[in-house]
Amino acid sequence: MTDFAVARRNMVEGQVRTADVTDLRIISAMLEIPRERFVGPAMAELAYLDLDVPVGEGTVARRLVKPMVLSKLIQAIKIAGDGRVLDVGCATGYGATVLARMAGHVVALEQDPVLARSASAALADEANVTAVSGPLADGFAQGGPYDAILMEGATEFPPQTLFRQLKDGGRLACVLGAEPGAKAMLYRRSGEEVGGRPIFDAAAPLLPGFAKPLAFVF
Repeated sequence: MTDFAVARRNMVEGQVRTADVTDLRIISAMLEIPRERFVGPAMAELAYLDLDVPVGEGTVARRLVKPMVLSKLIQAIKIAGDGRVLDVGCATGYGATVLARMAGHVVALEQDPVLARSASAALADEANVTAVSGPLADGFAQGGPYDAILMEGATEFPPQTLFRQLKDGGRLACVLGAEPGAKAMLYRRSGEEVGGRPIFDAAAPLLPGFAKPLAFVF
């Protein structure tokens, strides 16, 4: 039987710290939060491995983003203690629980009804988290504007709708593209303009609503 406390420490020491994650708030949260509770019982043994863990019975291709990628994306958006954050594709709520240890308020958005119910239950005791349900690609404008937006998965195009929900100076982190060649991206809004830059090589499952439309071929 897995000793989850040991597995949690090994995850942080072997996957998070070694990836140049130095924000002690992230490290502390990941040492504290039982990741195995955010996956189904059949997947609990995989919760701390360096992989994207499947979640949600009956859902298609939804996973918790691997710890290294998640922690580096969170570090990149530089969350202030009073910051307002939108978590897009929160799945069962693990990432939102990490964010709750850092931000003033977190809006956790999920569109899959099974996952949304799981997230709402998991986040019920987090006083500074609001769990909402709706299309991921629409974001949640009524809860914004946001100091930071985290996308817990990949997009095949820059998410313009989400950019418009950032405050001036706000930051968005995501994985852009599909393997091979996908990159973690950090975008920053300045007035009406948004600029982005790659920050590390990464891959993540594609989020619903963020696939490029199929092009018609003659």
